[in-house]
Amino acid sequence: MKRGVDLRALRAFRSIVRTGTVTAAGRELGLTQPATSRLLTQLERGLGFELFHRDRGRLVPTSDALLLFEEVELALGGVDHVQNLVDDIAKFRVGRLRLVAPPSFTEGVLPEIVARFLARFPDVHLSIDSRSVETARMMIATRAVDAGFVRMPIDRTDLAAESIVVSASICVLPRDHRLASEPELDPVRLRGEPLILLGAGRHSRMQIEAAFAQAGVSPSVRIDTHTIGSACGLAARGIGISIVNALLARPYLRDGLVARPFRPELRHEYAFVTAAVPGPTRLAREFLYETRAWCEREKADTPLRAADYPAARTARSPSR
Repeated sequence: MKRGVDLRALRAFRSIVRTGTVTAAGRELGLTQPATSRLLTQLERGLGFELFHRDRGRLVPTSDALLLFEEVELALGGVDHVQNLVDDIAKFRVGRLRLVAPPSFTEGVLPEIVARFLARFPDVHLSIDSRSVETARMMIATRAVDAGFVRMPIDRTDLAAESIVVSASICVLPRDHRLASEPELDPVRLRGEPLILLGAGRHSRMQIEAAFAQAGVSPSVRIDTHTIGSACGLAARGIGISIVNALLARPYLRDGLVARPFRPELRHEYAFVTAAVPGPTRLAREFLYETRAWCEREKADTPLRAADYPAARTARSPSR
């Protein structure tokens, strides 16, 4: 071979073998007859041997051409496969997105976002893991996952975070509880009441303990649990009053439960987090877009009725 072979010339050669004429091959390729002839001439010059005999207007492939044709079919089939894959990737017809989020976030916030995301990209495979905050940060930083939802603050230079949603704490208790008529609850009103709190050592737990300490009240913790769903389920059985994130508790406020604002206000801020380098993948950016849209809908739906739960507030985020 005297020089590299042009893919267009190989496609012209394959089409001429299939159709038998330059005119028909050009029509199949969307080229003029002279353009197809030039590609064939270019290929023969590059190879250094003729590929066709001319027989009354038709092109009959030589034995060398037939030998070459078999390999060209295989090679161009591979190229076509790669091109189709490139198109599928570019149009999100294939791909995988790996996320990590707290269990209560996965249960209470993500279902609607995931449904809308998969409606746009039905062929994308999505996996969602639930881990502790520290493990989630490590998984995102090491790119074991593509992105995640993590409670702020992040305080890591190897992570990039965009604040997504902010909500307050609420007290969840049975509708017939003696404190259900109170417009809001604080440590003084909760003195001596059995409490159901999320696991010790969490940032939110430390906030609650600090609020009680500042009021000079010792919290009466009956049960330590690790998910908002279990805390609300236990409260529904009359075991105690749970103090939880208002936004994440919303799916569980049933079975005769009511929610009252906890004072002083305790804020819960969550961010969409990716590795700082190389930054979010294209699919992660699309999922962030759906998350922002969900937050905007949440803002449009608030304020929620104060008798049910305090309003969830979304943090301002840059436009897509």
